[in-house]
Amino acid sequence: MLDTPLAQVPTLSLNDQDADPVAFAAALGGSFERFGFAIVADHGIPHDLIDRAWRETAALFALPDDEKRGYFVAGGGGARGYTPFKTEIAKDAKHVDLKEFWHIGRDLPEGHRFADHMAPNIWPARPEGFRDTFLELFTAFDRAGDRLLSAIARHLKLVPDWFDRAVTDGNSVLRLLHYPPIPADAEGVRAGAHEDINLITLLLGAEEAGLELRDRDSGRWLAIKPPEGAMVVNVGDMLQRLTNHVLPSTTHRVVNPPPERRGHSRYSMPFFLHPAPDFLIETLPGCISAENPNRYPTPITAHDYLHERLVEIGLIKK
Repeated sequence: MLDTPLAQVPTLSLNDQDADPVAFAAALGGSFERFGFAIVADHGIPHDLIDRAWRETAALFALPDDEKRGYFVAGGGGARGYTPFKTEIAKDAKHVDLKEFWHIGRDLPEGHRFADHMAPNIWPARPEGFRDTFLELFTAFDRAGDRLLSAIARHLKLVPDWFDRAVTDGNSVLRLLHYPPIPADAEGVRAGAHEDINLITLLLGAEEAGLELRDRDSGRWLAIKPPEGAMVVNVGDMLQRLTNHVLPSTTHRVVNPPPERRGHSRYSMPFFLHPAPDFLIETLPGCISAENPNRYPTPITAHDYLHERLVEIGLIKK
């Protein structure tokens, strides 16, 4: 399953944004328009913080199953804390995904206006230091995401800080993912073919083979293999809708490993960058033309859109 050709997604350095922000924006936007994906090196998240996060992620998922399930919130849509193995299912898929995960969101002060839409975080009793590590990592992802959104705004001929108002106190989620070892007779795949819901996704951990995108030109599945330590970034459905498909949200999946790797776990850390719940997703005028008429004449809030999609993937019941 892993003999798929490699996607020719370019690797960009976020350091180049400082030297030539216009050129970096053009390169990032061009990669998104072609693939819906980009690979970003020099993203600014400290290596020692990432290493600490990997250790604590592995320790978290090594906890006894009943201990982990004590952090599962039934009916919570997987918004915070633990979501057990074989819970999430890709839209229109026949089998549930072969994964378990943990969600960390933005810490809001008491009485915040978004408190009804953004649940408080759930912190495990162990591993020790988990809370501090992942609050620090959340902030680092936030900063990297802001820099990438600035480049996206330039590419779309918007002012560089256009997204600031959209993502201030945004409902972003840091997901810690564990794909356990795969038995030979496993039904389904680690993550079925899907598109992400949010604006952009920033992913660490894609060096381990398995992540594939569906090429829009050929329809073929292409493997994504970033350099060590680089981040994979992809467009989500909210940004696709906002840009009237100028920036496409590309279908992707995580396939099962070859026999020699089936006994190994796979870990990854995607940061789903969301706007604030009350942000109105309304097609950008600059993305509407005679050749590309407005696909979404009726705007929708980010909160309502997210709710619709969580129902589709089984994390919220109707």
